[in-house]
Amino acid sequence: MYGENVSANTERPLPIPDPGTLLADTSRGDRVGEFRGAAGPYWSLRPVGGGREWEVEPRYVRPALLMEQLRARTARLNARSRGEVL
Repeated sequence: MYGENVSANTERPLPIPDPGTLLADTSRGDRVGEFRGAAGPYWSLRPVGGGREWEVEPRYVRPALLMEQLRARTARLNARSRGEVL
């Protein structure tokens, strides 16, 4: 019978976002980062204001909410005005 061996819990691979897309890492308290690329089974994110990249499993990532995007971009602009980032 069709679908006999298909589990209802089968996870579909998530589409890979465009570089620079802002995402929230739910495994790290909804930390927002820019998508940098995929490395094996992990996605690489980087803080919006610069800094060290981190890796996360795609299942723990969601698109950043508008408020989270604004907060991250504002923090970057403030750091830039202080000369902390280029």
